[in-house]
Amino acid sequence: MLEDVVAGLSQNQKTLPSKYFYDERGSKLFDDICELDEYYVTRTESALMKAEVSDITSVIGPNALVVEYGSGSSLKTRLLLRNLIQPAGYVPIDISGDYLSQVGHSLQAEFPQIEVMPVVADFTKPFEIPSTSEPSARRVIYFPGSTIGNFQREEAKNLLAGMADNAGDDGGVLIGVDLDKNRDVLRAAYNDSKGVTAEFNLNVLNRINSELGGEFDLDKFQHKAVFNETRSCIEMHLISTQRQTVKVCEYSFEFAEGETVLTEYSHKYTISAFGQMANEVGLDVKNVWTDENDMFAVMYLERA
Repeated sequence: MLEDVVAGLSQNQKTLPSKYFYDERGSKLFDDICELDEYYVTRTESALMKAEVSDITSVIGPNALVVEYGSGSSLKTRLLLRNLIQPAGYVPIDISGDYLSQVGHSLQAEFPQIEVMPVVADFTKPFEIPSTSEPSARRVIYFPGSTIGNFQREEAKNLLAGMADNAGDDGGVLIGVDLDKNRDVLRAAYNDSKGVTAEFNLNVLNRINSELGGEFDLDKFQHKAVFNETRSCIEMHLISTQRQTVKVCEYSFEFAEGETVLTEYSHKYTISAFGQMANEVGLDVKNVWTDENDMFAVMYLERA
């Protein structure tokens, strides 16, 4: 984490990896974001999953091992697990170990007939998928919530390629993709009126303070989210409200007044653009489900 923070804050455009949002507090704040009126993503995807779950589970088929990247609270996964045909097991993967442990115990109690095998890992790097006690028919990688949008194009391609490898020739990838849409809707979703997204964004500095001995004064930074038309993405920034020097361990970083730290991308795709990117790593889009307003898509991919 220290290496990532030092590398990011040493660039001309200072950055911090968005994966460090997700300690226990950050994970809970993100759950709060998902309940906000302005944040359409979760409710749109959840309604879509409810409407199409029979079709989705029939495509996945019986006796599947579901491997979820960045599982968080696993809310949408509960719907999937309730409707799958004799699932072989569920592997939630998350970087926040304490939070994952709580969710894993809760899921195992709710689904005693399903093997729940949590894995604490950074899913952008190689990790081991545990085997079920009974053989599974196939692996399905589940990546809901449009998290794929947090990665730049080459990173997203690498992640998709890793998913294809983990799914194997007989498996598949079920993924949520936020679609390109009205700019006012997008800006409001990431600049909510209650300030929860701002608190979530600032939490990365709070985490650096608590885990790396950082000396960030959170009152001297402000949250701002803007839409980058060239990249077709929301960018989340933390803006320094004054000239200041901040120490992290033995390192010092100078901030000019108005200078920003880029903390997250959230790319928005068209269905054809996402399909083209998937094709480049050997995946074909086999099924697409969208809501009636074409706000969000759930796609099922297999190796070409």
